[in-house]
Amino acid sequence: MEEIVKNIADINGVLDIMWILIAGALVFFMQAGFTLVETGFTRSKNAINIIMKNLMDFCIGSVGFWLIGYALMYGDDIGTFIGTPSLFFNDAGEMHNLFFQTVFCATAATIVSGAIAERTKFTTYLVFSLLMTVLIYPVSGHWVWQGDGWLTKLGFIDFAGSSVVHSVGGWAALVAALLVGPRIGKYTNGKSNAIPGHSILFGALGVFILWLGWYGFNGGSQLAISGENVTAVSNVIITTNIAAAAGALAAMFFTWIKYGKPDASMTLNGVLAGLVGVTAGCAAVDNFGALAIGLICGILVVVSIEFVDKKLKVDDPVGAVSVHGICGAVGTLCVGLFATDGGLFYGGGFGQLGAQAAGVFGIGAWAIGASFVVLYILKKTMGLRVSEKEEVEGLDIHEHGMEAYPDFRLNEH
Repeated sequence: MEEIVKNIADINGVLDIMWILIAGALVFFMQAGFTLVETGFTRSKNAINIIMKNLMDFCIGSVGFWLIGYALMYGDDIGTFIGTPSLFFNDAGEMHNLFFQTVFCATAATIVSGAIAERTKFTTYLVFSLLMTVLIYPVSGHWVWQGDGWLTKLGFIDFAGSSVVHSVGGWAALVAALLVGPRIGKYTNGKSNAIPGHSILFGALGVFILWLGWYGFNGGSQLAISGENVTAVSNVIITTNIAAAAGALAAMFFTWIKYGKPDASMTLNGVLAGLVGVTAGCAAVDNFGALAIGLICGILVVVSIEFVDKKLKVDDPVGAVSVHGICGAVGTLCVGLFATDGGLFYGGGFGQLGAQAAGVFGIGAWAIGASFVVLYILKKTMGLRVSEKEEVEGLDIHEHGMEAYPDFRLNEH
């Protein structure tokens, strides 16, 4: 009997690790989704630059997070703030966790890419990507996911990273877009001018890939699938799916009413808004809560994109600040409203909502403050922006010496 029990435990252990690795591979594939969304929503003359940034986010993230980022995030706690530093994490029994957390880290870094597309120096971006990987993301991540961080002790819930991953990337994107400044021709006489992307098809394909990857992003965050975990994973995937669909429906009907036509790009961003919003509470809410979160974020992302663009005059070509920063924060707060155990609307009072608010503001303050310090120093030393000539003619030619479409160059000057 003891041998049978041991064999079952061994099999369950293998299943759990296999699920984490498969989920991690799905999250890795999200890099392709981000690449397609950012490329499609911007002009063809900058396609290679975006491809290179997304590729390097993962490559730099993989090495940097292994080098020290993982230890700062998951090492033994120092004052509930940061993990004990150590170099080159090499615990043979934890390589599956290193891989899974690496792909999350790369996701946070790559969110910034789209917000500052078409006018940012490639060399400077690489340095920021490294610092995002080894410092900015791991520190606030430690507060929530290591187990001894101050937000964990406060009761803060962020199951898969609405704030830990998405808001950190979104707030960093906001700071970066402010410091880099708008693209040439984006604003004239106080008016925002649309600069259309070159392929809504790429953008749509990218969203579908991200949606697929999110099943691993959220479902894999259960960190096990054996035994009763399979039910938990299934529930997480369903709440994730419902929120994404609701986000798309809300954005489509809202733009249909607002503009007279259903806007495709906003509807696509509605999918991502729903996904980002439910990520914090996908294991804490039921299907009705997921539906509500998706509807809220699907409308919110449309309002936020217009506000950031037309009122704040922040040029964010792909809506990264709104999708990841705003919807990540609101989705995190929604846990305090819709969590079946402790949510305000389920008789839990304001306690959980207060913990969620503390996390949203704490993580937001860290991401904005740390990103500003890093990017301001980079601006004063290396410079953030390419020259006017390089921007007008395209970053592909000047930064990489080639064109994505050499036989079909669009007139996008």
